[in-house]
Amino acid sequence: MAALYIFAGLNHFRVPKMYTKIIPPLFPSPKTLNAIAGVAEVVLGILLCFPKTSGYAALGIMALLIAVFPANVYMYINDNASLGLSKQIRFIRLPLQVVLLYWAYCYI
Repeated sequence: MAALYIFAGLNHFRVPKMYTKIIPPLFPSPKTLNAIAGVAEVVLGILLCFPKTSGYAALGIMALLIAVFPANVYMYINDNASLGLSKQIRFIRLPLQVVLLYWAYCYI
């Protein structure tokens, strides 16, 4: 799980347009939000590797998953933010968030 978040966090800086494209327009400063999410994912992924901090990291990951959920919904309903994914795949991503929340919960 740590590797997943570290990789995803670094990807925010490698391909920022992919992430800023799915941030709903009602949120200000998509580039800043993307950078914050990327740093958070890397830091939380690293903290997940250490027993003393893994529980806190898991709580942070859960909070982050909830915070970015509007981007997943926006991606689902807006074809311009689809990143080329089919509507079915975008729909599957929504309940996948629950699985990721549970996975993080298992670290608490």
